Amino acid sequence: MLYRYVVILFLPFALLNCDIKTKEEKADTVQYNYTNHLINETSPYLIQHAHNPVNWYPWGEEALTKAREEDKPIFLSIGYAACHWCHVMEKESFENVEIAAFMNEHFINIKVDREERPDVDQLYMKFVQMFSGSGGWPMTVLLTPDQEPFFGGTYFPAEDRYGKPGLKKILKFASDFYENDKEKLHHNLTLIHDAFDKEVKVVENNIIPTKKDFIIAIEKLSSYFEPEYGGIGHAPKFPATQALYLFLLMYKDSGNDEFLEMVEYTLKNMSEGGIYDQVGGGFARYSTDEKWLVPHFEKMLYDNAQLASLYLDAYTLTKNANYLDIAESILRFVKRELLSPEGGFYSSLDADSDGGEGKYYVWDRREVEKILTKKEAAIFCEFYDITYSGNYEGKNILHIVEKKAVLAKKYNISEKQVYDILGKSKVKLFIEREKRVKPALDDKIITSWNALMLSAFAKAFQITRKVEYKKVILNNIQFIQKQLQKEGKLYHTYKAGESKYTAFIDDYAYLIQAYLDSYEALFDKSFIESAVKLTNDALDGFSDIEKGDFYYTSKKQTPLIKRLKAGGDQSIPSATGIMLMNLQRLSALFEDGRYMARVELIYKQFAEDMNTNPYGYGNFLRALHSYRNGMPEIVIVYKSGQDLTTYFDVIFKNFIPGKIVKLINEKEKERINPHVDSLKKMINNNITIYLCHDFTCSPPITKPNELFEELM
Repeated sequence: MLYRYVVILFLPFALLNCDIKTKEEKADTVQYNYTNHLINETSPYLIQHAHNPVNWYPWGEEALTKAREEDKPIFLSIGYAACHWCHVMEKESFENVEIAAFMNEHFINIKVDREERPDVDQLYMKFVQMFSGSGGWPMTVLLTPDQEPFFGGTYFPAEDRYGKPGLKKILKFASDFYENDKEKLHHNLTLIHDAFDKEVKVVENNIIPTKKDFIIAIEKLSSYFEPEYGGIGHAPKFPATQALYLFLLMYKDSGNDEFLEMVEYTLKNMSEGGIYDQVGGGFARYSTDEKWLVPHFEKMLYDNAQLASLYLDAYTLTKNANYLDIAESILRFVKRELLSPEGGFYSSLDADSDGGEGKYYVWDRREVEKILTKKEAAIFCEFYDITYSGNYEGKNILHIVEKKAVLAKKYNISEKQVYDILGKSKVKLFIEREKRVKPALDDKIITSWNALMLSAFAKAFQITRKVEYKKVILNNIQFIQKQLQKEGKLYHTYKAGESKYTAFIDDYAYLIQAYLDSYEALFDKSFIESAVKLTNDALDGFSDIEKGDFYYTSKKQTPLIKRLKAGGDQSIPSATGIMLMNLQRLSALFEDGRYMARVELIYKQFAEDMNTNPYGYGNFLRALHSYRNGMPEIVIVYKSGQDLTTYFDVIFKNFIPGKIVKLINEKEKERINPHVDSLKKMINNNITIYLCHDFTCSPPITKPNELFEELM
């Protein structure tokens, strides 16, 4: 690995025994009242640091110019509002006036919200991963005034601890190194440049992966499955929604029960574990253990969007109502906690509250016994493993350890009575929990994350036809079009009445997907038009014309020192992978070969990556499945007043991967694809369905049972 070579260059940072001279050892407890350059920012994360004694600047020309003019290195700190260890580092170091004074004298200090500036985050995260072999937040990077990184890591304690060098030591050595050893610095920067350049592969491949390649990749991915508790890999354990969806595809194609069992076992254990908020709904970001018991308590919009969609997909395949219940509980949580009055979705809830991580979510057994009746408490505590000793720092994280049938037999009541007792008890605990100090809300609204959740609500409406979901969809689209799509320009974030930052490729990719999904929920043709406009803008602004894939930043954005590509999946889906599917959907809708030509270029570019790293390229493989298996186009022709519910149930309540649904009102003159759609007519005034595949359509279908037989 290249990073090992780079680490050796900087090993003295961890070995030098130097420190900042202090006047008093109690400097970190001194009371202060400071205001720095973050005070006028809108990001909740940046505002959290606006009164640190560190003279923070936001990323921008003012700070970068100051660094160049004063020839000072840049101390770059990147995090986000819900990050627990970001809070720890702030308290230990950035509120320490001794450390702050040294930083202010020797560095230009820049704070970045990774959610506002994912371009800055991704660029320097790549360096940190090369430098140290791992990454995460808070991220700490030292740069030259020309933004070249020369040291990096994640969390550092103020003093040497946990086997890590203390920030005091790092700052002192970095300052001396920058000021007094420029020759070595420039030599190291050259090596770093070379390492970056070697990471950019030149791919010469003219072969598009086959269906067999897809199967081999998913079989390889299945070898990563952890059979004892489910999921992919060991602690810390993330939900891995992309991988689980691919297993659903394999089960659908092959009928191999093992793939479905891996998904169902994981979904069950996650929904019964502590990673799922048993009282209030919604999932935490990941589990710190492999059992899904102890979560990293922050709740992110993007995780819950992807999990809601996955549980909905699992429901359509298995008809297990519990999966639908979990999905809808996620959406209720989002509506309650993360939906703004304007219709946008907020970003996240913090891991910490009232001075402790997870304090909002954990319970003491005696507390539960005071809230519930004796019988309720006995049943509830047994079901959720609530003990006097606790399972997390003397408290209890609720997780399901008992079956309702066992409790019904033990307490000589029916299973329905057990179900009712648990439900009423959860309501009582929820009401009591509402009195606690809540985790801080990051009420920044991000286009890409909004779009993921919009797609989840669209899928939920397709399945349930619930009016409340339709309202959320319409209000969210209205918000996006009013606040994030202005004067032909797409913005990345919105907060406090201000739209900021030119959008990145994931904003475009996810929003195109969300418009297409919303069309198939509400059949408003303007959503297709919006998707086409955004697609053309994305192709124009982000494309590598020769290779077909996408840069993360637009050619119109202020360039950083490197322009990175949008590669594989991270905690959010790959924008390039999503664009593959978007382009395939649009190609099928409009029979436009230009879209498919771009798709095939991308497949050639990433064929090797999909094969060697199926976990990191799940969305590419998902798109490849549709490319190789075909995308069934379902065209519904009807006239106003006819009830389409039975047909929608067949289409949307069953698992039909890659489907494209088009609705045509025979009396309307406008069509999505006028030349082709005008040929499709109603038969004998009946609702008529045409199933099309590879530019060939079936004979017209006029009965729901015939439609089911053809689709299944």
